[in-house]
Amino acid sequence: MEWIVPIVLATALAAPGLSVRLRERAGFVLALVPTGVALHALFAQSAIARGEYATTRLAWVPSLGIEWAFRVDGLSNLFVLLIAGIGALIVLYASAYLRGHPRIGRFYAFLFLFMAAMLGIATSDDLILLFVFWELTTVSSFLLIGFQQEKEAARNAARRSLLVTASGGLALLAGFILLAAAAGTTSISALAQQGEALRGHAHYPWIVGLVLAGAFTKSAQVPFHFWLPDAMQAPTPVSAYLHSSTMVKAGVFLLARLSPSLGGTDFWLVALGGFGAVTMMLGAVLALGQDDLKRLLAYSTISVLGLLTMLLGLGTPIAARAFAVTLFAHALYKGTLFLVAGNVDHATGTRSLRELRGLRGAMPWTAGAALVAGISMAGAPPLFGFLAKETAYEAALEAPRWAAFFGPATVLTGVCLVFAALRVGWSAFAGSPGEPARAAHDPEPAMRFGPSVLATIGLLGGMLVGGAERWLIAPAATAILQEQAPTGLALWHGFTPILALSVLTLVLGFGVYRARSLVLETASSAGALALPGAGRVWDAAWDGLLRAGAWQSRMLQNGSLRRYLAVTLSAGFAAVLWGLLDAGPMPSAPFGPPVSSIGIASGLLILGGAVLLLVASTPLVAVAALGSVGLGVALLFLVYSAPDLALTQLVIEVLTVVLFVFILRRLPRSQSFRSSGHTPGAIALAAIAGTTMAALTWLAFEVQLAEPISVYFDEQSVPMAQGRNVVNVILVDFRALDTLGEITVLAVAALGVLALLARRRLAPGAGAET
Repeated sequence: MEWIVPIVLATALAAPGLSVRLRERAGFVLALVPTGVALHALFAQSAIARGEYATTRLAWVPSLGIEWAFRVDGLSNLFVLLIAGIGALIVLYASAYLRGHPRIGRFYAFLFLFMAAMLGIATSDDLILLFVFWELTTVSSFLLIGFQQEKEAARNAARRSLLVTASGGLALLAGFILLAAAAGTTSISALAQQGEALRGHAHYPWIVGLVLAGAFTKSAQVPFHFWLPDAMQAPTPVSAYLHSSTMVKAGVFLLARLSPSLGGTDFWLVALGGFGAVTMMLGAVLALGQDDLKRLLAYSTISVLGLLTMLLGLGTPIAARAFAVTLFAHALYKGTLFLVAGNVDHATGTRSLRELRGLRGAMPWTAGAALVAGISMAGAPPLFGFLAKETAYEAALEAPRWAAFFGPATVLTGVCLVFAALRVGWSAFAGSPGEPARAAHDPEPAMRFGPSVLATIGLLGGMLVGGAERWLIAPAATAILQEQAPTGLALWHGFTPILALSVLTLVLGFGVYRARSLVLETASSAGALALPGAGRVWDAAWDGLLRAGAWQSRMLQNGSLRRYLAVTLSAGFAAVLWGLLDAGPMPSAPFGPPVSSIGIASGLLILGGAVLLLVASTPLVAVAALGSVGLGVALLFLVYSAPDLALTQLVIEVLTVVLFVFILRRLPRSQSFRSSGHTPGAIALAAIAGTTMAALTWLAFEVQLAEPISVYFDEQSVPMAQGRNVVNVILVDFRALDTLGEITVLAVAALGVLALLARRRLAPGAGAET
């Protein structure tokens, strides 16, 4: 399957051009690509169910052992099916939803870029390769969430999601580096065979903590859950794709993939189980008070993501099976309900549940899909969501530890999700038609097709549970466990305690729905009295960072070149000097031959010129002092057998003095040359700079990391370049490209000066000054 990602990336590049050329038919043509990927994954599933995995390995960075490696097992192929299958439906949906949008071609490009990144995450078998795709999802999701760039809310939501997930990505990279160093490989399949050694490694807590930081930010776990509801500012196709079946599942996919390597410890159970359970309950409770359809779905998504994380933390075979069932069920019903929300918004112009009612007569197709998906979300038979709820209850009640916490927490979440399902799948469509329903109608077939297909699969999956388990669920759970997963999914197991809990959940959820007026009022009051949440804390931290940056800019970037130079030199020389002091005592005698009298005279000339520069009272005296410093340097070159360098230095100094004299003629005569005085700070900085450079020069004679390259130049100057002037040979042969670059820089600078002079001559009144 190594061809999947390149083909989808190529489609992303071609999408804008196809959109212009094919116009309204572009969506149908582009949807063929993910459809083909999904069909290929579906046909490959039979071999994967038999334990035959497809692998591809190509050397990428051989020196570091990093490979362009892909591996498709039951878990990754399930994700490929969801990413490509739902992606094809989303492309069709978007072709109608965004018809006539001036940037729809760009939207297709962003969408396929994101699709390629998610497929790369699902199939990667190398940590570094996976991280590359991981960050690509961060960038592409930022572009998709902020697609409606004219809206400030969309820009803010995109920026927030980028900052949160990118911060987690940095932590994830650090975790991957530690993990690869501990295991001696970046191969994910090889890591699965070293679980015992990794769990006993001294860096294990750091590895798990950093990996969880990356996964939690991507999958919206507490305390990083706040970015997901705000991301509902994105167009509905983006919400349905990124926030139901793909991007937000990337974090839990990573945890599932690394579970054989890092799972099975108390730390893993407490971290994933604890944070997952808290996220699960918090998301479910926050969903109770939502009035916006998409925000309600977003908070319920957070809840299910917490459930998936908790199940991975439990680490039992039953929990692995429940993870796979819940993952598949949630992608189906949540993708349907997001598309339903888009249809309702498209037809009525509102997503407010307080205003929406009685839509089933005007929108029968949408109402039917919403009802089926709502039943699955509530966990009622015969939908696939019923199996997800029962297996989750079973896994929570049979947790290896703290079952008394995980069990009730899962049931409480189930009750809240029943309430949310009734509001989304029933409330907006039942009752007498309201004002928004009078002009509403079902959208065109392209917008009905996606939710109808996903709802139908959810229904058939529950009724044909044996085939779904054998072909999809068991292979995915087996890939997580690295051993044969348990089987036995069925709609009916007789009268069991799990069935009693399912019935109790439905009854309590329906009861909460009947008292929804009280629930909504209570939720609204609680929200008004709530302490600042994670989102407000993040916003406060962000505002504080901007204020600190503004203060720092005012302090440092105040327009004073002297301050810029002082800050730069102080930081640089202080750091170098600290390193020199930490390195130990200085060498005693770095110089070999004795210094000649001419060398001493040159040094005194340089020192005298520097002192004269400090006490100069006129610009002309200062220029002369600078010239004497350059003349002293030229004499030193001559003393140490470099006449060509001495000649070059002398020419430069003469030209510099001449240019300065011409410039000084243009300065006003009243211009004061001396500053207000040499401050102690300036004197200290000069002393630090001089001491540091002298120490570095002193040490340079003692440090020899390799054989001096001057020996090579001296030996090869004649045989290779036919030249006896070694310096000239270096400039025009050995380092010809460096010389060409320097000449180019000077030529560009000269052209810039000429352009400025020409502009000055053309400026009005320029001649009056001359």
